Amino acid sequence: MRGKVVSLPEAIAMIPDGAVVALGGNTVHRSPSAAVHEIVRQGRRGLDVVKTAGAYDVDLLCAAGCAAAVSAGFIGFETPFGMALAYRRAVETGAVEAREHVCASVIAGLRAAAQGVPFMPIAGMTGSDLPAARGFRMVADPYTGAETVAMAAIAPDVAIIHVQEADVDGNAAITGTLFEDVLMAQAAKRVIVTTERVVDRLPMDRVTIPGFLVSAVAEAPGGAAPCGCAGEYGYDREWLLAWGAAAKTAEGAAAFVVDRVATVAAR
Repeated sequence: MRGKVVSLPEAIAMIPDGAVVALGGNTVHRSPSAAVHEIVRQGRRGLDVVKTAGAYDVDLLCAAGCAAAVSAGFIGFETPFGMALAYRRAVETGAVEAREHVCASVIAGLRAAAQGVPFMPIAGMTGSDLPAARGFRMVADPYTGAETVAMAAIAPDVAIIHVQEADVDGNAAITGTLFEDVLMAQAAKRVIVTTERVVDRLPMDRVTIPGFLVSAVAEAPGGAAPCGCAGEYGYDREWLLAWGAAAKTAEGAAAFVVDRVATVAAR
């Protein structure tokens, strides 16, 4: 049953310091939390984290000193749990560079990389201060001459995606909303899948991410927790509330990381 199946520590050992790492899922839904915990345990540094809308995963990586930059449209826990306090503190102190996007501009960059082109035109940003603030370039439509934002390709070194099922050949099946996970897998140079269950072979009509895109599969039951995983479990309210309380201070966040993540062995 080996195939592309490795342990979680072996999978994360493939990620070098300074890598551009895209994280699947969205806010508190199907985040690759077990993989993020292992990144913290292995002490990765200088990561450029890419995500359309992140929460616990990005916040924890900032608190643990793993992230150097975050390219995202939104980082926060939405209504139930408030802001991402560790991320905010890291940005305000200069420890992490906030490479601000809208979610659609992250998607456009990933789409360009997936299609093998250097940039992707994106509508809807005209009139915003964001293109000038970020140095996003403009391009003229060769047919009409009208200008639009040209989003540079975003080609992650590694995409980490948590799924409900994967097989030994790397084929992965996602239940529920896909978010940008398929696009991330197509854009990235390497894909690590963590999964609730490994099976011998998935029926092809259930495959969401084909195995030829996947470098490694790590079985990680509960691998999205404390975030939810559609059809498997909801988010862990008590854990996320405890993290939010701890993250109010750098000392509290550091203690939480040590007590609940860094010293807990991968399952």
